[in-house]
Amino acid sequence: MSAPSRAYRYVGPHHVIAAVQTANSGAPIRTPADFADWAAAQSAGELKEPLTFVIGTDGALLLAPRRSEHAACAGGGLVLSAGEVSFASEAGRWIVTEVSNQSTGYCPDVASWPAVAQALDQAALDHPDYFTHPVLFRRCPGCHRHNIVREGHFVCVFCDADLPRRWNVDTNVRDPGTP
Repeated sequence: MSAPSRAYRYVGPHHVIAAVQTANSGAPIRTPADFADWAAAQSAGELKEPLTFVIGTDGALLLAPRRSEHAACAGGGLVLSAGEVSFASEAGRWIVTEVSNQSTGYCPDVASWPAVAQALDQAALDHPDYFTHPVLFRRCPGCHRHNIVREGHFVCVFCDADLPRRWNVDTNVRDPGTP
């Protein structure tokens, strides 16, 4: 497994992380059998909606129902990526149809894609070659609020300050291999 460039810590609302238990609520999906067992326990309606996912620092895919908080899915810990993922059954196999880095709790950079691809490959889940719905998160250097960059407009929606072109949401990120 190649070393990821960064692990993301939770940067969302404090009341959300305060409510998280230390155990992951996300189901670890490391093999096709893990996914098949997990999917069999879900309702058909649940499987039709995008699901919450995180990639743990061990590289494992963790899944939870859509309305789950990413922080709860990860047990409040660091992640290599986070977002939403949709699956479909095709020719008797589960495949990923859509995947995004949409997580306002972790605000992962689009550069986290390789960790997602590696976790999906490990679970033998066919997937796109990139985030199908990439989200650009930036922290405003003026008011320090988190923004989603839309249509290439790098301007803070709260104070009109220019936003940086590079990901800057959390200055305290670290390599997951360091203590």
